[in-house]
Amino acid sequence: MITRLRPQISPLMIEDLVRNALLEDLGRAGDITTYATISPEKTATAGLNSREQGVVAGLPLAEAAFRLIDPSVRFEVLVADGDTVAPGKAIARVSGNARSVLSAERVALNFLMHLSGVATYAARFAAEIAHTKARVTCTRKTLPGLRAVEKYAVRLGGGSNHRFGLDDAILIKDNHIAVAGGVALAIEAARAYAGHLVKIEVEVDGLDQMREALHARPDVILLDNMGPDLLREAVAINREHHGLQAETYASDTRRVVLEASGNVNLQTIRAIAETGVDYISTSKVTMAAPTLDIGLDIAVF
Repeated sequence: MITRLRPQISPLMIEDLVRNALLEDLGRAGDITTYATISPEKTATAGLNSREQGVVAGLPLAEAAFRLIDPSVRFEVLVADGDTVAPGKAIARVSGNARSVLSAERVALNFLMHLSGVATYAARFAAEIAHTKARVTCTRKTLPGLRAVEKYAVRLGGGSNHRFGLDDAILIKDNHIAVAGGVALAIEAARAYAGHLVKIEVEVDGLDQMREALHARPDVILLDNMGPDLLREAVAINREHHGLQAETYASDTRRVVLEASGNVNLQTIRAIAETGVDYISTSKVTMAAPTLDIGLDIAVF
C-alpha cells in the first residue's frame, strides 16, 4: 500500500507572501502601538491556541512572520499542518522579544486562521463523500495572491487540486466552444496545440455535447450544472461508450474522467458523488470557507 504523503509548499513562496503581508501591516513607521507601550528589553512567551475544532494549515507561514520580524524569536511547532485539533489545543509556542512577538502576531494569525479555515472546510466536503470514489476539488476561484497556499490547504483537508492557472492545463469552456465552432473542433485544436504532458478538459452543458466530446477523446469532461439524474445518465453513457462493465468502470483508466460542477455545497455534494462521477469541483472550499478561530495568548512577560 502506498502511503499518501502530506503536501508541501515552497519556502521561497512563503517568504514572498509573508514579507509582503508584513510590509502591508507595518506600513511606513512600524508597529507604533507596541513601540509606544512596550520597552525594547521586554520578553514574552505566547501560545497559539485553537478555539475550535479544525484542521491546521499555515504553520510555515506563521513561523515565517515571526522569523522575518526577528530571527531570534523562537517558534516551536506543537502539531503538524494537516493535523485535526480540538478546542483549546496548543498549536505552537512563540518566545522572544515582546515587541517582535506582538508586531508579527496579526500577520501570523491571518495566514494561520484563513488557511486552517480552508483546510477545515475542505475536510467537511471530503467527509460527506468519503463513502464514494469521488473527490472534491478546488478551482481557480481563490483570493488574489493566495492561490498556491489555499490549494495547499485544500489538500491538507483531504481535497484535490484542479489546475493552478491558465498555463498548466487546457479547460475548454462554453465561450471557447462558441468561438471555435463546436466541441469537437475545439478539442482537436487543443490537441494539436498542447504538449503531450498537458491534459485537455472540456466543459459540456448537455448530454448531446457530452457524446460529441467523447468521440473527440478529451482527458476529462466537465459536466456543468447537471442534476443527479443527468449525472447518472452521463456516467452510463461514458461506461457504454468505452464498453465497460459497471463493476470495473470506476477503476478502468481507459475511460474519460468525469467532473461535476455547479450547485455544489455541503447539502448537495453527497448526492452528486453517489452518481459515480470522479471529481466534484467547487469554489466553496476556498471562497466560502470561514476562518478557524485561533488566538495568540501571552503567558509570561
